[in-house]
Amino acid sequence: MPGVVHFVGLRLAAGFLATIALLAPIASLRAQQVSVQDRAQLLRSPTTPATDPYSEENGVVNGRAVESENDADIGEQEILKRVERYEPFTVSVATPFYYTSNVALVRSGEQSDVLFAPAVGVTYAPRFSQTLYGSLSVSRQEFYYDKFSALNFCSFDFRAGLSMILPKAHNLMLHAEYDYNRLTFTNSFNDFFNNHSLFFSAELPFRFGRAQQLSLGADTNISLGASPSAPQRDEFDVYLGYAVSLTRSLSLGAVGRIFVRDYRSIDRTDVSEVFAVTANYRITKYFSAGAATTLAWSQSSKSVFDYDVANIGGALSLTFKF
Repeated sequence: MPGVVHFVGLRLAAGFLATIALLAPIASLRAQQVSVQDRAQLLRSPTTPATDPYSEENGVVNGRAVESENDADIGEQEILKRVERYEPFTVSVATPFYYTSNVALVRSGEQSDVLFAPAVGVTYAPRFSQTLYGSLSVSRQEFYYDKFSALNFCSFDFRAGLSMILPKAHNLMLHAEYDYNRLTFTNSFNDFFNNHSLFFSAELPFRFGRAQQLSLGADTNISLGASPSAPQRDEFDVYLGYAVSLTRSLSLGAVGRIFVRDYRSIDRTDVSEVFAVTANYRITKYFSAGAATTLAWSQSSKSVFDYDVANIGGALSLTFKF
């Protein structure tokens, strides 16, 4: 969506025991409540930091070409291309698939698997001014494992927030959002975990020419209430990302993050590192293909929750804006 900030939503925490599917029902449920949040966050398609909201596609800003060091050689320019109107609605359908090296996010006895994670989402992002945007979104993603089908689950999110850009502060991007997350087993509407949280982020972009951007940012995710309460946690992270457009259709990105997660009901704190590399190719205006690789390491104050994992996969997606 032109001019709208897309924030990076990548998060993780610690894992649980590899024998989750073989434990007694109560123990299995508790394991799901803790580890399923991490699996859902890790297996969402990683995204690179947002592009500069003041740059339109193809190097056009306010109907004119972006200034460059060679402007004096060619004289004053006028762009005859029609500037597209702002489109606040986005409907997207994606079909991600992954290989994961550590399906249950455990310290030892890792098991690998492949999974299919179809997702659908609808977003309304009204533009209140040139620097202030709103956002209202509903999304659902399902996770189907090949060998470990007992781990199948669904994740539903309702989000509402505001985004602001501060041009006089190097285009600093600020975002605040309410998120309601609900986790259910497949083929069931009954949830086994739900969480209300407030998400705050700040990102400072550094543009290099028309095609490259380096971004430095920080996120805070505060849980307002969770049921059951044992998995409730607050999350803090900082990140450094790089994005480049190689052609009009092909873009690459990389982002590294460091997380700190503090659990409310138990004496446990996790520190995690994530590195993700992505590639996206826009086949048509509406249809694109992407690939992503994610490496993650987690160290917990309770060493039984330490783990490392590698995920690699791709996705086909349809996106409509109006």
